[in-house]
Amino acid sequence: MRLLFSILALALSTAAASAADKVTFGTNWTAQPEHGGFHQALVDGTYARYGLDVTIVPGGPQTNNRLLLAAGRIDFYMGGNMLQPFEAVSRGIPTVVVAAIFQKDPQILISHPGQGLDRFEDLKAAPIFVSKLTLASTYRWLVREHGFREENTRPYAFSAAPFLADKKSVQQGYVTSEPFKIEREGGFRPNVFLLADHGFDSYATLIETRREIVEQRPDVVRRFVEASIVGWYNYLYGDRTAADADIRRLNPDLSPEAIAHAVAAMKRYGIVDSGDAERLGIGAMTEDRMKSFFDRMVRAGLADASTDWRRSFTAEFVNKGVGKDLRPR
Repeated sequence: MRLLFSILALALSTAAASAADKVTFGTNWTAQPEHGGFHQALVDGTYARYGLDVTIVPGGPQTNNRLLLAAGRIDFYMGGNMLQPFEAVSRGIPTVVVAAIFQKDPQILISHPGQGLDRFEDLKAAPIFVSKLTLASTYRWLVREHGFREENTRPYAFSAAPFLADKKSVQQGYVTSEPFKIEREGGFRPNVFLLADHGFDSYATLIETRREIVEQRPDVVRRFVEASIVGWYNYLYGDRTAADADIRRLNPDLSPEAIAHAVAAMKRYGIVDSGDAERLGIGAMTEDRMKSFFDRMVRAGLADASTDWRRSFTAEFVNKGVGKDLRPR
């Protein structure tokens, strides 16, 4: 009898596993704590409980997962901010944002304390180290909206050495990583200015998919979005040990201290769970926020005013308060 029950249990578990919908999710960079909620949902069984067999495909300098999404090679993609979805609409690329995990874009500017660069408005007169990509995107908004000047920019090769050598300089970064590196390498705590707190009001760490998947497999989209949201609540407020181990397995250069700093920064600055998410749950998106950011990007020359920005996203799968009960009271 015991053998019969064992055989039945095995058959049922095998049937359940085979019935799970296979989903491939590509990120936009190597495994990071900024991806933590997705890894949490994978390793703690949340995706499986939602009937999903998820494979996370890390991005990186040699991997273009956005292109793989458009080509139908992966099902979901973790995007950056809304600039690329707006561009996708203008180019007729059939992708759509279905959730926004970050309420605030984590881009920052960093300065040395006590050098006359302690206020955001002081930064526009200083030499500033920015990458080519930032110069062609976010920095154009800084020029248009805050009076920064392109002639003040210096090439940024993702090394803090030039910034550390020049105390009167400013550097770009992400709130989850560069301040930690500066403290370790420079021995001081830099001034940190989150661009989201100065008007760069895009959502970020987006879940994107193809429009055909939304239309033909909406239940899979719903389950993936909701399971990911639950994963993010558990990563921020629960036991993230296994998720961090999975991240470090894929990216062994990350130290436990760097991960702890990133998670603390996400909480301190309200990167994930703030704004619309406080009322509507993690992943929230509203039309007002989308329009505000689109209008800013049009004024900065980074979006075409004729673009139908409403086609860049759908709030069909978010704003339902999923997982809010997991937030500490």
